[in-house]
Amino acid sequence: MIYKVRELVGDICITLSAGQSVYDLIHPVLARKERVELDFSGVQIVASPFLNASIGQLLRDVSTIDLNTYLGIKSLPSFVAPVLKQVIDNAKLYYGDVHLREAVDETVNAISGNNDAA
Repeated sequence: MIYKVRELVGDICITLSAGQSVYDLIHPVLARKERVELDFSGVQIVASPFLNASIGQLLRDVSTIDLNTYLGIKSLPSFVAPVLKQVIDNAKLYYGDVHLREAVDETVNAISGNNDAA
């Protein structure tokens, strides 16, 4: 399955909500271990919140091996590649270590004033 990111969210991909909409489309396909390609042709701006929501959170329940096997990225602007790598590295740490995840969540909740349990 090929998804053209520009057709899904436009040529500026910066928000969590735009990333979530892409995640919602590709997650079920990847969970079935089917190939997904995200085509970034025509996209002008890509920011880490978009990448965190669309790709990073996949690592919550898709293994790194499956992500590398079943997710293809095409025409990603070259300046975004290091950002995507950092998003994936951070997601591996966050989802791979329950103690780290709890500490991060607790800190974020304290800073944001949200004292509810996640």
